[in-house]
Amino acid sequence: MRIKFNLYKDGKRRAFTMSYDDGQIHDLRLVEIFNKYGIKGTFNLNSNNVGREGYVTAEDIATKYVGHEIACHGLTHHYFERIPREELICEVMEDRRRLESMCGYPVNGMAYPYGTLSDDVKNELRALGILYARGIKRTADYEHINVPPKDFLCWNPTVSHRDPQMFELLDGFFREGKVRPLSLFYIWGHSYSFHDENNWDLIERICARAGGDPDTWYATNIEIYNYLTALWQLRFTAARDVVYNPTALDLWIEVDRNPVMIPAGKTVRLDQ
Repeated sequence: MRIKFNLYKDGKRRAFTMSYDDGQIHDLRLVEIFNKYGIKGTFNLNSNNVGREGYVTAEDIATKYVGHEIACHGLTHHYFERIPREELICEVMEDRRRLESMCGYPVNGMAYPYGTLSDDVKNELRALGILYARGIKRTADYEHINVPPKDFLCWNPTVSHRDPQMFELLDGFFREGKVRPLSLFYIWGHSYSFHDENNWDLIERICARAGGDPDTWYATNIEIYNYLTALWQLRFTAARDVVYNPTALDLWIEVDRNPVMIPAGKTVRLDQ
């Protein structure tokens, strides 16, 4: 018996996610495109702008983003590392409170305003109920494969949708992700750029290329965070022939080249 790899939900080896910031009205068209191709997105909103001209409304947040994730982006989009601690607390907690009242579930993720951060900010976020936070640094490597972050409070994407290598990178991901476990492709951007640059066809082509793959898990940022942090809680015997899953999620690993589900709250023998 050989335990080789951790796997994503349903025994899949690769995952795909997208993340868009600022909450302008163009998010709604983007959501429709995501839904068309089976893409899951995380939308990072500044709640102080909700309902203003050109931005989504509270009703939109409650009804139009269903199946996707609402996350923080700061109450008023300040540079977090440049403001007093008390202001940072307000920027995060008030943004969470308002967004949660609109979407109806805990908001524990965010994207850093302007993509900037510091160690002090990261330490504060942990105390404010933020479980992951996304930057904007490109992480695509020469093999076109990204992996989940070691530090979820410094989670950088694979590429922006504007990246000139986008389709080359996607092709590499879907080709190499078949043999590399826990591969992850993460695209970020702003929905208003498709309007401003008159290139909605770009995101249509990206989603058409990326969507609909039966061997890929399409997930929001928080779904990926929840699954991976649960996966790391699996408890194995010293002989590695028995595993216990203490979490509320069904989890998957590879044993003797086969995907094996470890049901939530169950103990499973792996040598049978």
